[in-house]
Amino acid sequence: MRCVIFDLDGTLADTSGDLIAAANACFRGLGLGDLLDPRTDAGTALRGGRAMLRLGFGRIKGFGEEEVDRQYPLLLQHYARDLDRHSFMYPGAMDAVEALKADGYAVGICTNKPEGLAEDLMTRLGVRDAFASLVGADTLPVRKPDPEHLFEAARRAGGDLDKLVLVGDSDTDRNTSKAARCPSILVTFGPSGEDMAALEPEALLHDYANLSQVVKSLIG
Repeated sequence: MRCVIFDLDGTLADTSGDLIAAANACFRGLGLGDLLDPRTDAGTALRGGRAMLRLGFGRIKGFGEEEVDRQYPLLLQHYARDLDRHSFMYPGAMDAVEALKADGYAVGICTNKPEGLAEDLMTRLGVRDAFASLVGADTLPVRKPDPEHLFEAARRAGGDLDKLVLVGDSDTDRNTSKAARCPSILVTFGPSGEDMAALEPEALLHDYANLSQVVKSLIG
């Protein structure tokens, strides 16, 4: 089957609010208050927990990489307890997924979020069953941008590796598609949307209503 694999954070769903809340809980535990802003720091949130911790600690003195390492497991605990309070699927995302499935495409998820957290989030949002596969950061010994991470998501979805496209929102997704020698579609409505054109993907997506048309133009 022709196959469309999606990144999760910043592509299918805006999860930045809950991620930043988890990081700020760590900072408050150290008596530092909320060091991150859910509006202006959303782009960093979608680059992962360690990136958020580094950004926050970079705004004060006395905390380095050792504290990032100490706080990261705590951040995951905070996030796991409350990972769907502020998160939401982007408008039209699930309509686009269902349209692809109706047209005979296999669909799955390839994310650098830990698998258990990704499974829990998609289940709580009520959309997990729409995807034939979900491969997380710790599912395999490798993760994006290693192409095997993407390939495994496609295989588990029943997809053809020669008819594969990755929908994402970051340089990691772009580098994954390059390594896999498959086209990428980068969304422009996420926190880092204005930076996507510079990555020169095969296509940009401004609205999920146009996804089926864009996918067909790339892999038929």
